[in-house]
Amino acid sequence: MAVRNIQKAIQVKETILKDTPDAKVDVMELDLSSMASIRNFAAKYRSLGLPLHILINNAGVLSPQFKLSKDNIELHFATNHLGHFLLTNLLLETMKTTSYEQNTEGRIINVSSEGHRFAYSGHLSDYMNNELSYSSIYAYGLSKLANILHANELARLLKGAATTCYLALNPQVKGVTGEYFVDSNFAKPSLRAKDQELAKELWEFSMGLTSSK
Repeated sequence: MAVRNIQKAIQVKETILKDTPDAKVDVMELDLSSMASIRNFAAKYRSLGLPLHILINNAGVLSPQFKLSKDNIELHFATNHLGHFLLTNLLLETMKTTSYEQNTEGRIINVSSEGHRFAYSGHLSDYMNNELSYSSIYAYGLSKLANILHANELARLLKGAATTCYLALNPQVKGVTGEYFVDSNFAKPSLRAKDQELAKELWEFSMGLTSSK
């Protein structure tokens, strides 16, 4: 369990072990709003030599006020998207190795929401860190839109690779990638969420932000 609050996670771990005594649960600190924390977590995870079959990107914040992350990036975008983007890139080789050595499918799940339909329009650089035009709804919506665009571009880039992104453990979705689901069913995202050019722009924008930190 990669978490911000270690004490709460330990309580959850104790509850799990009480119900399932033979379960193996590890707790590691990870703050997805901090690139330093993400890099430290990924380095520690790789040093332990642990396998990685499934990565669930599920962190999320919703802030009424305009806030910046520790890396001076708007908090929603930094936590809900950029943190996942960097973490996925840093652990991707581990997933590929696990997939190859254990002959298993690697699955990356980005948790988005219907909030992706309410996002800023225009280019990312036009409103990034712009406090004057800040709207918590649109900022959150943008981060959720980014989750879908990230999954789509990741799926495109990984097509034919050793490991492939899948949505969930259900064998009925084997081979499905880059899709949007609501309540375990296929759903149609907004038109912008299917915009390949915007997905590429987001990827390049995110690479620029994470490679400079």
